[in-house]
Amino acid sequence: MHTFTRLSLSAGLACSALLSSSVWAVEAPIAPKVMLISMFAPEAQTWIDRLELKQEIRVPGLSAEYPSIRCNTQQVCLMVTGMGQTNAAASTLALALSPKFDLRKSYFLIAGIAGINPHRGTIGTAAWAHYLVEFGTQWELDSRDAPKEWPTGYIGINTKGPNEKPPLDYKTEVFELNPKLQAKAFALSAKVALSESQESAAWRMKYPYAPANQPPVVIQCDTLAGNTWFSGTRLSERAEVWTRLLTDNKGVYCTTQQEDNSTYEALLRASREGLVDIQRLAVVRAGSDFDRPYPGYSEVDNLLKYADQGGFMPALENLFRTGNPLVQEILKNWSAWEKGVPEV
Repeated sequence: MHTFTRLSLSAGLACSALLSSSVWAVEAPIAPKVMLISMFAPEAQTWIDRLELKQEIRVPGLSAEYPSIRCNTQQVCLMVTGMGQTNAAASTLALALSPKFDLRKSYFLIAGIAGINPHRGTIGTAAWAHYLVEFGTQWELDSRDAPKEWPTGYIGINTKGPNEKPPLDYKTEVFELNPKLQAKAFALSAKVALSESQESAAWRMKYPYAPANQPPVVIQCDTLAGNTWFSGTRLSERAEVWTRLLTDNKGVYCTTQQEDNSTYEALLRASREGLVDIQRLAVVRAGSDFDRPYPGYSEVDNLLKYADQGGFMPALENLFRTGNPLVQEILKNWSAWEKGVPEV
């Protein structure tokens, strides 16, 4: 064999070996059984600590504050989106489009704190949502300039009055979650004992009616999203009316937060491309403060002094207590859940 031939053969074998090693070096995408979604660090920490989410995977496009997904060896992962609608949508879509993850069979659980309607729950109440309603997509006048018969300055876009349902031109105003998954999640957590602080237990007793003055429990009702953190009796009553309007009287407003419609829309777009299954999304929100004051308390103080209600730490704890039974059920019986939500 000529020297040139031997060298060419050697080079070819070396090139082949290099290509082969490169192929094997490419890691398979991570396929979580559950993807937890938190909005900021305190919501995430209890999951990180208790589920030992030690592996960190950096995903381009996530929030600069929270640039990595955290996972454990049981195929549970967690994303922190950053607070507010823009962060939620951008981070969620970045995750859904990342080649580092295979999310086609993953279950998603949004777990975050929220304001709570005292006519539906109390501080620490954990609520599984059926409808996600967007509060910010409305027309608004300064309430001082609104007609006297309007309770607030809000009306639906392209409507003539506050009690008229808008045409839903944005396509993000209201979403309905998979009722089968919601029912399963509620059944698994309905009897979970929830926590209170001394402050929250004392604060709820200032309300002269139930369920506001009762201990927190797990319930089913709907959540309202909007970047404006509202507070007060009139706006909260508008939230109740708005939820009924957009859901054709099927929805019941009980929690208020910022992100959930944005997160849903990002997952919905990914679902249309076959990257995720939107029917595998559940949402639980825990009340960290009341959305309106007790009789005789200042509307302003209810907002500015919301932390005095003592609900922050109990709400964080109750998110884990309420959401973890669903997580563990999925892991324990993956052979059934892999194909879709089992019968309740």
